Amino acid sequence: MKPTSIEIIEILKKAGHEAYWAGGCVRDMLLGIKPKDFDIVTSAKPDEIEDLLEHTIPIGKKFGVILAIKNDHHFEIATFRSDSGYSDGRRPDAVEFTSAEKDASRRDFTINALFYDPMEDKIMDYVNGQKDMDDKLIRFIGDPEERILEDHLRILRAVRFKNNYQMQYHPDTYSAIKKHAALVKNISRERIQDELNKMIMGEIPGQSFEEMFELGILDHIIPELSKLKGLAQPLQYHQEGDVWDHSIRSLNSLTDEESDPNPLRAEPPTVALKWATFLHDIGKYDTFSIDNERIRYDGHAEKGAEIAGNILKRLAFPRKTIEKVQWLIAHHMMVVPLFEMPDGRRRHWFLQPHFDDLLELYRADAMGIIPMDLSAYEKLKQLYGHEIAKLKLMPKQLISGTDIMKILDIEGGEQVGKVIQEIREKQLSGEIKTKKQAKEFVKAKN
Repeated sequence: MKPTSIEIIEILKKAGHEAYWAGGCVRDMLLGIKPKDFDIVTSAKPDEIEDLLEHTIPIGKKFGVILAIKNDHHFEIATFRSDSGYSDGRRPDAVEFTSAEKDASRRDFTINALFYDPMEDKIMDYVNGQKDMDDKLIRFIGDPEERILEDHLRILRAVRFKNNYQMQYHPDTYSAIKKHAALVKNISRERIQDELNKMIMGEIPGQSFEEMFELGILDHIIPELSKLKGLAQPLQYHQEGDVWDHSIRSLNSLTDEESDPNPLRAEPPTVALKWATFLHDIGKYDTFSIDNERIRYDGHAEKGAEIAGNILKRLAFPRKTIEKVQWLIAHHMMVVPLFEMPDGRRRHWFLQPHFDDLLELYRADAMGIIPMDLSAYEKLKQLYGHEIAKLKLMPKQLISGTDIMKILDIEGGEQVGKVIQEIREKQLSGEIKTKKQAKEFVKAKN
């Protein structure tokens, strides 16, 4: 991708235009992070870009943005521009094609307004972005309030950049964010979701949410989370603080380098696992009670799954993500009872498609408690690993879904999947060994 982007810059420059890498790729390069994308800015007008490059798509031509496709890579190429008016709090009402310096000055933060010429190894810095990079400062370009009023999403972007890159706010930037925090209500739910996902997938996600609470942002996008602040916990079991403190500690533990992640997991934590972990106790506010022995939250897992579903639907999360988060939250309290279950019943849970994430949520939950005790997690992880090893040695599926549908005279659906899983469990226990026995088991259900 990098060499191809240089090829494009070379084509533009040979035609007499200025052309540079811009924004995030330059910032990441200076921070020692491998850029994911290479956006290009140029003095060439949109029509000129289309004439010079073979395969282009006018994704935002009236704003000067052309998508170029070369060597199976996609690049956004934007003409230098200045903006005027942001009546919708997102897009400029009009643009004027202009110089590199004016283009830099209309961007959001100084660290995002650097240009780099890879052919001459030269940085163009019109806004002191390199100095702010050295000082680890997140600073709006020009008047912070004007920048926020142009695009309200910049409120969330400031929080994300500050925490994902472990930086600090310029005082004027911080004050402007706090003053205009309520404007996040005007951002589309899809854009909010995207920013929150980028925060929660950061190395220290809890800090981003801590700051959104302090700045008054959280009350406008996830007020249910704000209710966890100050919500008491039973001191017999939780000495880390309130439910909010526990939730933050649990979330951060998913990326804690000193933690002991589950070696059975093939992938790093997903967005769904991160949200399930952060929201696993979201039902405690509505189920809080006190008896003679202790503080209780009876039924908080089921209530939490319901509340989490409402939050994620409001933020336009995909249905599959919502369902997975709800399943994890609804079942996060049943991990310990697994030790008391018969082998066959426990195996049923081990075979659930999200059980590895449930086990990881349990670990994160335990990591969020002071005093921390991972002994139950270690024991369960060992049991699960033993069962997974047996699964790898298990013979192939004895009967197909089509056979099951014919025998039971039903259409495909959840029932077929359940029958297949039941047969798998009985194969593991040795109750079913042949295809004939599998068919007889299915026939008995008629």
